[in-house]
Amino acid sequence: MSEENITRIQLNGKEYILIGTAHVSKNSAEQVKEVIDREQPDTICIELDAQRFQSVKDNNKWKNTDIFQIIRDKKAVVLLMNLAVSSFQKRMAKQFGIRPGEEMIQGIESAEETGAELVLADRDIQITFARIWGNISFKGKAMLLMQVFGSIFSRQEISEQELENMKQQDTINAMLQEFTDHFPDLKKPLIDERDQYLSQKIKDAPGNKVVAILGAAHVPGITKEIEKEQDLGRLTRRPPKARWPKVIGWMIPVFIIAIIAYTFITNPSAGWQQTVSWILWNGSFSALGAIAAFAHPLAILTAFIAAPLTSLNPLLAAGWFAGFVQAYIKRPNVSDFNALADDAHSVKGFWNNKVTRILLVVVLANIGSSLGTLIGGADVIRVFIQNLV
Repeated sequence: MSEENITRIQLNGKEYILIGTAHVSKNSAEQVKEVIDREQPDTICIELDAQRFQSVKDNNKWKNTDIFQIIRDKKAVVLLMNLAVSSFQKRMAKQFGIRPGEEMIQGIESAEETGAELVLADRDIQITFARIWGNISFKGKAMLLMQVFGSIFSRQEISEQELENMKQQDTINAMLQEFTDHFPDLKKPLIDERDQYLSQKIKDAPGNKVVAILGAAHVPGITKEIEKEQDLGRLTRRPPKARWPKVIGWMIPVFIIAIIAYTFITNPSAGWQQTVSWILWNGSFSALGAIAAFAHPLAILTAFIAAPLTSLNPLLAAGWFAGFVQAYIKRPNVSDFNALADDAHSVKGFWNNKVTRILLVVVLANIGSSLGTLIGGADVIRVFIQNLV
């Protein structure tokens, strides 16, 4: 059997066999089965966390989604990104006629067949998202979202040979270099920290022979990091939230309310002009966001009414209210949840599925409200200055 894409490490009397895989390659899944059948390891480590493991094991995961809870927990954007990434992986897998993440599924099945202990070796995906999000600027966040969704709706196909070439370490390094040129702050939480986390979980795995099934991009880093002791507590700590966004979030509405109140005292007519301007700009842009999501008319009206008020309270958002109304009127059914992965594959599907449409209402109404706050606030200041003059 070929040792291509296999790295063997001897450390402290234990043997570690790292299999570098391409996540949508049939050859990778076949190689995983061959290696495990031959080596008969004590433990099999897979590059999954508990959440993704359950997703792989439970084909009905979307049926149990509480859309109202998603909105309440402010996780609409996170769910949209998860859907986008999973649909991209599914599109690639469908192109080659295999299951998404088939090499990980094969690892799970082989563990059951051989009696090997299964270790979920990857860091919780929510912690990884939090550490990524906390390490990039506002511009980086916008670029990342554009990159993710742009890749989802791309129709460009890649060959299986190109996927297989990705297993070569020099190609992986070149790919990562190009990626981090655009998002230099992403490499640490996305690759380096997970290399450290994975290496420690693999090293701590029980037994004298351990097989680890990993994305090829992680193999060089794990090979380097496995000889060191890693602080898992540090690697799983959520980054502290910066205080300045919260301070600015409260300063802006206080400032807007103060200058409108002052204008009312000195010139009631100008004060009414400011108030109307604030309501129209906020309400109109939030409503336009809801319209862009093809929201129900009542959800659009809700966005218009809520935005001028929620923009003055950083703890609230117009999109949440519009999303609740949309979910109440156009409540998703089981078929909508069943079709999520396929519908998220296209722009049309994103807008047609009741679940993703609710998420779009939340996100786009909030974006519209933010734009309306900027323009409405600028107009309020303009009227205030004119009144002073």
